Amino acid sequence: MKAKLVYREKYIYDDGAIREMVLWQIPKKSTGKSYAVKYRRYYGLSDGTCIVRYDNEIGKGDHRHIKDKEEPYQFKDVETLVADFLADIESAWRSENEKED
Repeated sequence: MKAKLVYREKYIYDDGAIREMVLWQIPKKSTGKSYAVKYRRYYGLSDGTCIVRYDNEIGKGDHRHIKDKEEPYQFKDVETLVADFLADIESAWRSENEKED
């Protein structure tokens, strides 16, 4: 079985920032882990600056990037992944840079 796209969503904020979430189902035996998903979560500015990124690429495993810092990420389940990603967007960028009405 090849990787099967399960979910893809791209959202563009009013200020041009981009949030993209992608999830694939992959054969469990190919992961070496207790779960069978590959994921990519991205939040960045319209100029291409990456603010928050989560992924589990082969060779690096589960990890996240917050601005210029990369650190391991402990994957629990997809729901927690989404919640953590959205919380990091809020704490790393949106709350600091939203324009007041």
